[in-house]
Amino acid sequence: MNKWIIVFGFLLACHLPDGQPTQKPVLPGAYLLSEYIPKLESKRIGLVVNHSSLVSKTHLVDTLIRLNMQVAKVFTPEHGFTGTASDGEQVEYRDDYRPFELISLYGKNKKPTQQQLEGLDVMVFDIQDVGTRFYTYISTMHLVMEACAERGLPLLILDRPNPNGSYVDGPVLDTAHRSFVGMHPIPIVHGMTVGELSLMINGEGWLGGQLRCDLEVVPVKNWDHQMPYYLPVRPSPNLPDDLSISLYPSLCLFEGTLLSVGRGTDFAFQQIGHPEYPDRDYSFTPLSREGAKWPPYENETCYGRSWIGQTPSYSFTIAPLIDAYHKMNKRKDFFTNYFTKLA
Repeated sequence: MNKWIIVFGFLLACHLPDGQPTQKPVLPGAYLLSEYIPKLESKRIGLVVNHSSLVSKTHLVDTLIRLNMQVAKVFTPEHGFTGTASDGEQVEYRDDYRPFELISLYGKNKKPTQQQLEGLDVMVFDIQDVGTRFYTYISTMHLVMEACAERGLPLLILDRPNPNGSYVDGPVLDTAHRSFVGMHPIPIVHGMTVGELSLMINGEGWLGGQLRCDLEVVPVKNWDHQMPYYLPVRPSPNLPDDLSISLYPSLCLFEGTLLSVGRGTDFAFQQIGHPEYPDRDYSFTPLSREGAKWPPYENETCYGRSWIGQTPSYSFTIAPLIDAYHKMNKRKDFFTNYFTKLA
């Protein structure tokens, strides 16, 4: 045990999280090597990770391999391993040589198959979430829990702070509209970390067949829900910074309307617009780019409203949605069927 404390101390001394104070820094579960490395020794490990799965400035995969852990399979959620695939874009991997098998959970299947879990002794989930019901990383976590429960495979979740974790707001999902962008009867802004949500999923019996996952959570150290947390990397291609993350719970509802949320620009989820929006004082033009292939209204001028440059304010509101609905003359096609799934 002492050797992992020494390794962890060395890593922490070299790479404190950017923007965190030097005393009592916020430590995501992945940083706490001494608490989970002994559980992984001599075991074939499956990891559910993406680009956000960092131990300071080193990826969890690299961290474990350097510590001679047996990383056998790596599973990835929406946006893929590098976090650059567009929303809704299916991800598949070629059979290039690597020391582990890389498997997409946003391609042919969203739930790990029993064949894909063969040969594993333990699964580890470590992905940065943003605390909203429709952010699909928690849906991936649910399906991984279910697959592990069906196989009797233990799951270890390395928890991370929730940047929208200081409040709870928005409608609770009507499970008649359950989908991959809403699997649980929780509010839009649920206030939980992924670790806390996993315990709720287990405790409430929300897994298929009333299964219970053999689950353990390594909690975040030196953080509580009233503390701000600024992400060191963007969690997905169209949440570029803290302002987008704070606005996302409210503005994501526009994805179920005629309006653009700025995908294909540098300021996604900091602006809304439509080519026929009546206010012409502000405009933007979506362009196809990495992480936003073929965005709505590609190459068209969209007029609308901007929050760019504002200080992040962590709250939920439907006021912009109501305002835009009225300004678009309450068009019958303003809301799409997707809005019901989101709301």
